[in-house]
Amino acid sequence: MLVVIANNLPPAVRGRMKLWFVEPRANIFVSGIKDSTAEGVVAYLQSHCPPESGILILKRTPRPPGFTILGSGDPRRTFVELSGYKLILEREEG
Repeated sequence: MLVVIANNLPPAVRGRMKLWFVEPRANIFVSGIKDSTAEGVVAYLQSHCPPESGILILKRTPRPPGFTILGSGDPRRTFVELSGYKLILEREEG
């Protein structure tokens, strides 16, 4: 499974994503594509989307916790790693 959340995708990329994904809300894409195909989609997104696209990708992996989080550009959230798990920081406490 692959979930892609973006701030703003270029129109050509968004149109291509609709070939493999369901878009339940604007710029949120969900698909059950195979892991090998998911690798190609992730590479395509990383090479064809400018930093302002702010892509957040959740990709299935065979080892715990069962997914990995990837980001490209400014996803408006900070990634942190805690005990080997990659998490998204909602709010920093100061």
